Amino acid sequence: MLKAQVEELLGKALKENETLFLIDFSITPDNTIKIVLDGDEGVNLKDCMALSRAIEHNLDREEHDFSLEVTSSGAAEPIVMARQYPKNIGRKLVVKTASENFEGDLTEATEETITLEWKAREPKPVGKGKITVQKRKKIAISEIEEAKVKLKF
Repeated sequence: MLKAQVEELLGKALKENETLFLIDFSITPDNTIKIVLDGDEGVNLKDCMALSRAIEHNLDREEHDFSLEVTSSGAAEPIVMARQYPKNIGRKLVVKTASENFEGDLTEATEETITLEWKAREPKPVGKGKITVQKRKKIAISEIEEAKVKLKF
């Protein structure tokens, strides 16, 4: 009952701000509601507060004893939806597929693929020594097991 009410309120709130989208939603047996959001232009505190109010103010505390947590997807969290890639264009990603791992700058993102670019040192075709070459790899999103933004400090 509570889950259905929250899902309905959540759907309405997300329709009001279509730049936001749901990453995760759960309700524990003790009625702790946890909602994780992301957005095409990021998520700010006002977005979390607005969504929290849209849900909390429309649930009856006399009927359900609950706690509500609305958060944004953290910077260190893996990318889990294709919709998250475009906002990360220009950032360095670490991408794992079943056969290989890649680390490079995200230069392109569509609904089906992403493109990473990086520089690598390779042996010269003729003679001794190495040269720096620009590498580029297009990866199908369906093949990605994990992708994370690599943070610089």
